[in-house]
Amino acid sequence: MKFRAYIDGAARGNPGPAGAGVFVESERDRPALEFYEPLGATTNNVAEYRALLLALERAEEAGADDVDIRSDSRLLVEQLRGNFKIRAEHLKPLLAEAVLRAKRFRKFAISHIPRENNTRADRLANLGADASEKSRRF
Repeated sequence: MKFRAYIDGAARGNPGPAGAGVFVESERDRPALEFYEPLGATTNNVAEYRALLLALERAEEAGADDVDIRSDSRLLVEQLRGNFKIRAEHLKPLLAEAVLRAKRFRKFAISHIPRENNTRADRLANLGADASEKSRRF
């Protein structure tokens, strides 16, 4: 089963209230799906990785074997492809987990897209950041 997801992470401040968003295109009998996750206070790069991990988790739950991820984070895409070195120690475990999860699928691809082509995932990531912000007030 094909699983094409658009992912985004958002952080207000760096670090600040953050969220992860995933928009999954409809496929045959499956409607389009939307997921978001509040992340508390973290950085934008962590939020991008958490969005990727959320998408991979949902793909696995759906029984997907062909996963295609689209992200507007060139850093994330190139780090996952092994083209950019990962220097931030706190991102290394997230990258390692993403690589392990991606290997579970028969086919996995990740590509960089322009920000303007990622508005649905961006909206979802901001919903997650909103939820993080609201939970901080109490």
